Amino acid sequence: MKDPSEIRPIRTFLTNAKLRTLLLASTVLGLSYAFVMPFMSLFGTREVKMSPFGFGVFMTVVSLSGVALSTWLARHSDLTRSRRPVLILGAVSGAVGYAGYAYLRQPILLTACGALFIGLSSVTFSQIFAYARDLLADHDIEPRHVPLYMNVFRSAFALAWTAGPAVAAWVMSFYSFTGTFLVAAGCLLTFGAIVLMALPEVGPRRDAALPGGAVPADATLAQTLRTPAIFASFVAFSLYFVASTMGMLNLPLLLVDTIGQTEREVGIAYSVAPCFELPFMYYIGLLATRIRHDRIIIVTLGLAAAYYLGLSAVTSPYHVYGAQILSALVVSVTGGVAITYFQDFLPGQAGTATNLYSSAQRIGSMAGYLAFGLLDSSFGHRGIFVVCAALALVAGILLSSWRPAMAAAS
Repeated sequence: MKDPSEIRPIRTFLTNAKLRTLLLASTVLGLSYAFVMPFMSLFGTREVKMSPFGFGVFMTVVSLSGVALSTWLARHSDLTRSRRPVLILGAVSGAVGYAGYAYLRQPILLTACGALFIGLSSVTFSQIFAYARDLLADHDIEPRHVPLYMNVFRSAFALAWTAGPAVAAWVMSFYSFTGTFLVAAGCLLTFGAIVLMALPEVGPRRDAALPGGAVPADATLAQTLRTPAIFASFVAFSLYFVASTMGMLNLPLLLVDTIGQTEREVGIAYSVAPCFELPFMYYIGLLATRIRHDRIIIVTLGLAAAYYLGLSAVTSPYHVYGAQILSALVVSVTGGVAITYFQDFLPGQAGTATNLYSSAQRIGSMAGYLAFGLLDSSFGHRGIFVVCAALALVAGILLSSWRPAMAAAS
């Protein structure tokens, strides 16, 4: 017989309209990402004719803007009575930004468009999960079950990736990049409409403090990062996301340029992992109710290193498809439990805490974009994956070294 705690989240989501609506919003937001992210390197280097380094600079500027704008907006959302205005602003800005990407082909104009509108839009990812944490608190979900519920929300985001990249590749075959960016813009407008019309006002929860009292509830981001365990986690995840970004940019080029495949195989490759992420995320969420999150994450970073080493040796698209199953397991932790892991450091500031996670992602992305542009010509597509494996391994070692500090802060 199943443990009641294993089926309780399913029953809760089936019976609670607010939680079901948030699942839908997360899926639509994920679809906007799924239509764009797998193809950005092809868009920049083939459609806009940027050099790999120029593309890296372009993505770095957009990401740096995203870090600055989302940090400010996340702090604002923690101090106000609702996160909905920030989510709607991010949705509308993203729709405008992707509409610009659909038609602009001058690098300077694209960079300006991305820095302003996509930079503002980047807050939607962290804020939808901060909102989810607040909504769970509003429904008095038992704290030890929060990772499971948060992973269910994250799996809804991943659900969009089961078909999103493949559908995007199909749209691209008929309407080029213009069509894919316009569909992504439409997804963001739909997301904003769901937030505006169907999600309730839920005030940020500021009645809790960091375990152990290491960081006050009104601490700035700089003060927060002075805590050793938080800083070590931030750096480790930044390193992992350097590897993740380089891997994401490199995989389409490995398939097309090295193995001799087409955009169709790229779409299939990016659709395989999400099919496995859904059950993995639920299982990992259950595991996280019983095992310390840092232990799960450290083991997962070792698996990430193995995944990238495997990609460095593939000779067939079917090898890539198989490796994506391991990728799904990695993402189910680094994109699921990791969010709760950061939120637990700052339970009174879900917006700032989740943005801390997404800022590590964006900073890692910035470094990954630049490193990809610099290293691609020297290491080649296979060598890039070896570098990714090394970065994941270093991130795991860093977290292992700081586990005593993490234990003291939890």
